[in-house]
Amino acid sequence: MSEIPAAEPTPTDGTPAEVAPADAAAGEAVTAPAAPPAPEAPTDPISAAVAPGYAFEGPALELGGLMLDADHLSDVHIKIPLGMLNRHGLVAGATGTGKTKTLQLLAEQLSANGVPVFAADIKGDLSGLSAPGEPSDKLTARTASVGQTWTATGFPTELYAIGGQGVGVPVRVTMSAFGPTLLAKVLGLNETQESSLGLVFYYCDSHGLPLLDLADLRAVLQYLTGDAAGKAELKSIGGLSPQTAGVILRELVSFEAQGAGVFFGEPEFETKDFLRTTDDGRGVISLLELPNLQDRPAIFSTFLMWLLADLFHDLPEEGDLDKPKLVFFFDEAHLLFNDASDAFLDQIAQTVRLIRSKGVGVFFVTQSPTDVPDDVLAQLGSRVQHQLRAHTPNDAKALKATVNTYPTSAYDDLGEVITSLGIGEAVVTVMNERGAPTPVAWTRLRAPESLMGAADTSAMEAAVKASPLATKYAEGVDRESARELLAKKLEEGARKAAEDAKVKEMAREQKNERVTEKATTKASRAAKPKDSMVETVVKSTAFKDFMRTAAREIARGMFNSGRR
Repeated sequence: MSEIPAAEPTPTDGTPAEVAPADAAAGEAVTAPAAPPAPEAPTDPISAAVAPGYAFEGPALELGGLMLDADHLSDVHIKIPLGMLNRHGLVAGATGTGKTKTLQLLAEQLSANGVPVFAADIKGDLSGLSAPGEPSDKLTARTASVGQTWTATGFPTELYAIGGQGVGVPVRVTMSAFGPTLLAKVLGLNETQESSLGLVFYYCDSHGLPLLDLADLRAVLQYLTGDAAGKAELKSIGGLSPQTAGVILRELVSFEAQGAGVFFGEPEFETKDFLRTTDDGRGVISLLELPNLQDRPAIFSTFLMWLLADLFHDLPEEGDLDKPKLVFFFDEAHLLFNDASDAFLDQIAQTVRLIRSKGVGVFFVTQSPTDVPDDVLAQLGSRVQHQLRAHTPNDAKALKATVNTYPTSAYDDLGEVITSLGIGEAVVTVMNERGAPTPVAWTRLRAPESLMGAADTSAMEAAVKASPLATKYAEGVDRESARELLAKKLEEGARKAAEDAKVKEMAREQKNERVTEKATTKASRAAKPKDSMVETVVKSTAFKDFMRTAAREIARGMFNSGRR
């Protein structure tokens, strides 16, 4: 009886079974290879709590790896969904903890994803975004620890400078566009003076006086407070007293003496030039250089607020987009909020709240979350918190307030985590794709791929000269505005006053001549001698008639022609 070979096993998953080797022993069972093991679920409680919150389906920016404690790093990746960046964010931390590098990391990935970026380059080191980074052993070790494949890369960058004070393309704004509210913040005016300044702007608008620069506004205030005709018009502006106008004028003169006049004028910058991409689809990173502003911090922070408000004014409604049209980094944000009036804070909160629908995301960069008012802080969906220090009672109070702004975390003491963060580490929570906050994650941040420092000055100058925007904004324009119109008005008024004075003088001279002539006539009459009585009788009509009658009688008697 012949032996029947054993049948081949049928796989249960529908795939062909593996064929037995030729030299396999007869009757030996052949099994299919085992399927690859499924990823193991995190075994540590922190990874188990955090990892599901960062498992996004759509494109996202890579921030870094989840840390379990100061010495151990997990393989969980911490990200920000690209579509949630128009929900705004905050990058906070003490000086020297890595906020600028975090900003650089975010800008690089946004550009790579085709999103334009704007940032203020206060210290000058963000210009390195335009140049590839420099590798080092320390950098390699860090990137390997967070699973980053690092490649030295430069990104498309456009450099700007306020009023042309610096290397970049000049950025200017007209006084009318800047407006009284922002100007009052810069000048440090109180609410009453701010309201009065608004009346001056209204007066200029209603009288056709364009306000282009500081000299225009100064000329208007000098006219209203110094000229007789201006003082009369000042009375017609309700609520504006000469004393308040004088205070505004003095503050304006002091402001101009600081060199702030270069910020205002024409051609006015069009903020739509920030929304540019390159031919290969990368977003252009716009960096605004702010040199020599250490003594005038309120100027640059308020200028940034104008840029943001102008974007809000010009951009159309977009709703929720797959990715933002622009991400705006507002560095040293605490300077914007210091000593701000309630009306100014309300305007900021409204702008931040509504600009989301225009496709613009705003990241405030500052030292502590408590620097940002609650109405604004409540609208910031992404939070990257670097180390805070608690050396003083005020620091401890700020730390406690910061911890209270975070959702519940898997860490036993989040305050202790924040104070023990190393350089390049941060506590992160973002908004997931459904709009809910993600778990708090202690994160070792990735390294930027561009140069972490200032770019070469000659390379920056060459890039600015080659920019198509240089010819558009390089040369200032001084067209006829309020200053020239008021000068003409004053000149015309002076000419008319001179003519009126001349007419009055001529009239006075003619009157004097008439008075003199009349007096002369009277004097001549008074000087002529009076007739005697005999002369008066002789000159009388009766005497003349008597003499004529007597003459006739005498004539008749002589010629015998008298009565018979």
